[in-house]
Amino acid sequence: MTAPKKLYIKTYGCQMNVYDSERMAEAMGGQGYVETDSPEDADMILLNTCHIREKAAEKVYSELGRFRGLKTEKPDLKIGVAGCVAQAEGEEIMRRQPLVDLVVGPQSYHRLPELEARVRNGEKALDTDFPEEDKFEQLRSRPRAQRGPTAFLTVQEGCDKFCAFCVVPYTRGAEVSRPVDRILTEARDLVERGVREITLLGQNVNAYHGAGPDGDWSLARLIWALNDVDGLERIRFTTSHPNDMTDDLIEAHGTCDKLMPYLHLPVQSGSDRILKRMNRSHTADSYLRLIEKIRAARPDILMSGDFIVGFPEETEADFQATLGLIEEVRYGYAYSFKYSARPGTPAAERPMVEAAEADDRLQRLQALITRQQHELQDAMIGRTVKVLFEKPGRFPGQMVGKSDYLHAVHVQGEGLSKGEICPVRITGSGANSLAGERA
Repeated sequence: MTAPKKLYIKTYGCQMNVYDSERMAEAMGGQGYVETDSPEDADMILLNTCHIREKAAEKVYSELGRFRGLKTEKPDLKIGVAGCVAQAEGEEIMRRQPLVDLVVGPQSYHRLPELEARVRNGEKALDTDFPEEDKFEQLRSRPRAQRGPTAFLTVQEGCDKFCAFCVVPYTRGAEVSRPVDRILTEARDLVERGVREITLLGQNVNAYHGAGPDGDWSLARLIWALNDVDGLERIRFTTSHPNDMTDDLIEAHGTCDKLMPYLHLPVQSGSDRILKRMNRSHTADSYLRLIEKIRAARPDILMSGDFIVGFPEETEADFQATLGLIEEVRYGYAYSFKYSARPGTPAAERPMVEAAEADDRLQRLQALITRQQHELQDAMIGRTVKVLFEKPGRFPGQMVGKSDYLHAVHVQGEGLSKGEICPVRITGSGANSLAGERA
């Protein structure tokens, strides 16, 4: 019997890339590949890349350089680059790193088996098209393995917002929403394979407008349909844009039983001047009024956000406005970054803030966010929350799961199992997690 070929996938960046990597593994599973955690054991290495972070492309080239010796030892090893850096760099990747055998963009990864076959025949393979066929439909016939209790499900891709700092419209393309029936079919399939919580993904997930049986459906209507899926216990969605936070979606947070009390709603800055320069199409005040409406619908909702500091031309006064907004909202989590230019984006041509000043602002912002996070976590002590257990902890008899509010919760006790949802009384708060006991 022929031994299975081994596939190593390293995933960078967002949850959508995690979802895409899972689909790539399924696609290659149909070609006889099984996943491995070690690049040294692999017959094929895939880097599923992200172009959002600072010097993203250079980090990919550096990672590829580490595989040079491995490729020398194993001449039959195939190396591929997928994702947004692949889309942006294309043939340049193969030119700079000749050890790369294939490059595939995020809209073409369903063609991986064809590209791998070309590589096995001695060709180099490049596909960064935006194909007309639905990549998700192309993957439906692939083998499907048993899943853990949580899963991502992409419902929308691409972006039409064209924020001045962002490459997504260029690497992922225009906004496209998947049809309702295909999403519901995939959700039911995930539940059959053990999934109890689904996070709906999209670059602008709340801009979802997929075709339903009676016209286009909103994200709220899709969530209500998922609410009726037997065996599915929890629904989340990310990432949202303030301009697409519609009244029906806000109402769903207050009335839909399975929609969790957590919302990631990036604002990026608290300065109207900088928001306008970012082409965000909302103001700090409109964002704050939106938070008020959301909390009126679901008072206990936990908010998270994204922030960019040191955006071109940002002054200390602009930065203080951001700190003021954070103080008013009180975030449970936040992702914050120092601005770094992306070639081809409008902001890349503007005067940069001094690096030392941007570093200082980032440290001050993160200190504020950390303080708020700890205060909100400390306030959970004594409360009872429902926890979906996902995996064993570091200590014997310990299980780790996520609360309704997406807090990581560690529980010591026998009889707990992966996939179980049970009430837990919170007894302690750590740096980035909570401790509890079965209630």
